[in-house]
Amino acid sequence: MEQLAENIRSINTSVTHVTPEVILVLAIVVVLVTGLMTSGKLLLTILSSAFVLASLLTCCQRIEEPIQRPLFDGMLTGDSYGTYIKILLDIATLLTIWMSWTNKKITDRLSEYYIVLIGTLLGAHFLSMSINFISAFISLELISLGSYVLTGYTFDRRGAEGSFKYFVFGSVASAIMLYGFSLLYGLSGTLSFGNADFASVLAGSNGMLMYTSAIMALTGFLYKIAAAPMHPWAPDVYEAAPLPIVAYFSVVPKLAGLAVLIRFSEALPGVNGLPDWQNVLALIAILSITVGNFAALWQQNPKRLMAYSSIAQAGFLLVGVVAVDFDGIRIALFYASVYLAANFLVFVYLQFYESKGIDTLESFSGSGRSSLVQSLFLLVGLIALTGLPPTGGFTSKLFIFSALWEAYNASEKPLLLWLLVFGLLNTVVSLFYYIRIPYFAFIRPGSRNLETKFLSFENLFGLVIVLVVLGLFFKPGMLMGWINKINFAL
Repeated sequence: MEQLAENIRSINTSVTHVTPEVILVLAIVVVLVTGLMTSGKLLLTILSSAFVLASLLTCCQRIEEPIQRPLFDGMLTGDSYGTYIKILLDIATLLTIWMSWTNKKITDRLSEYYIVLIGTLLGAHFLSMSINFISAFISLELISLGSYVLTGYTFDRRGAEGSFKYFVFGSVASAIMLYGFSLLYGLSGTLSFGNADFASVLAGSNGMLMYTSAIMALTGFLYKIAAAPMHPWAPDVYEAAPLPIVAYFSVVPKLAGLAVLIRFSEALPGVNGLPDWQNVLALIAILSITVGNFAALWQQNPKRLMAYSSIAQAGFLLVGVVAVDFDGIRIALFYASVYLAANFLVFVYLQFYESKGIDTLESFSGSGRSSLVQSLFLLVGLIALTGLPPTGGFTSKLFIFSALWEAYNASEKPLLLWLLVFGLLNTVVSLFYYIRIPYFAFIRPGSRNLETKFLSFENLFGLVIVLVVLGLFFKPGMLMGWINKINFAL
């Protein structure tokens, strides 16, 4: 009885530290019930936004808590690092909701859509807190199941095909990852990779088996962040899904996967006679950056172009994992924040142009003359993703390459220098495809005359994000100073 009472007290204490997740569960229930009683789009949007905003504000209140807490008997952890990731996830979901309520492909089934969207966010929250193989797998599957549904939310043939491809590829990746988890459990005797004994026990086990198991486990995390070689699903899924969902996929699963990948990679011990994990992740980053950027050069569809951009950006996020000292983590979070803002800025205006029938690069020809504000805001987003001034993208690239250079100087590992060189060269390559849309819009002649309004929801939405992107170039300390206050004891 005493043990039972102690377990109940432990659960009660843990529940008080997952308040944002409780809010999201309540959101699912309330939106479901409301959707059964009314089909009012505005009411459903306001309710969904209010609950996600409540989760966001709760996370902001807890961001500077100095204590790292194991929750639910070590299944999850409550720390500032995970809380900051959850703030980014909530912001991305809010932006997705606001993009969605005017999208005609979604609004016919809005309550079900918001339920699946918030359920996927809930899985991303739990994944960012996971330090246990069971909680990591369940969280990944919660994200994946929601993602499969959201991909096919256009309810047409292309959406069904994209959803099925996503499901098949995700199932294989999950099976490989789960087998890797089971082998690591057999070798270490614990399900918790946040356990202090995890690395020490693995270090004394069969090196080759441990190394192979860890690679298999990494497969699922790389799939979730769309890093090469687990990236082939991304172009077809991005092309099939509605644009708000594409924007959501480009940020939420990626950042949640990044959060757990950093925790997991930090827990892995070195293996004599085999490449260390820093070199493995550096090689994956080089592959992702190169494959994503060069494949994007040949794309004619904006969605597919942004899919390959997302793969390349996953490589740059992995640079922060490679330089994973505390400064490296802070810089990776700064990069993720800028990436979130720039990515949504681009997708807001791709959705605007898609609503006008512009869905290929060629069809942008001449559009910059009749929709000057929209084209300029889109240009700012693309410049930020390239990493050019005067946008926060330049600051984030500068920070992340500086951290990589420091990591190379400290370790003198040649692969880190190669990663730096490939990253710089690929930044130049990315300019050639990011600038293609502005080239068609402003330089290529065209007879397209779009009816646009200066005062519109898209322009207000875009103006706020543009100010954030430009502000993070001129005053990066506004964000970096806040990140530096966070306790990063992984």
